[in-house]
Amino acid sequence: MLRQYNYDEFVPEKFMPWMRFDESPALGLAAPDFPLWRLEEDRAQSSLGEWWSSNLYLVVEFGSFT
Repeated sequence: MLRQYNYDEFVPEKFMPWMRFDESPALGLAAPDFPLWRLEEDRAQSSLGEWWSSNLYLVVEFGSFT
């Protein structure tokens, strides 16, 4: 299956509106809760809060791996 990339071209005008680092929580503050989905077949939904409360350490990585 051919998947289309999120941008038709990778230029600042296309991705800079999404780069809102000034809206991120300050260092040391908790991240806001948001929904997450498993990547396995069942695609079960959970949330950051569920994972955070059931693990001593949690690393969440965001990015584009292409």
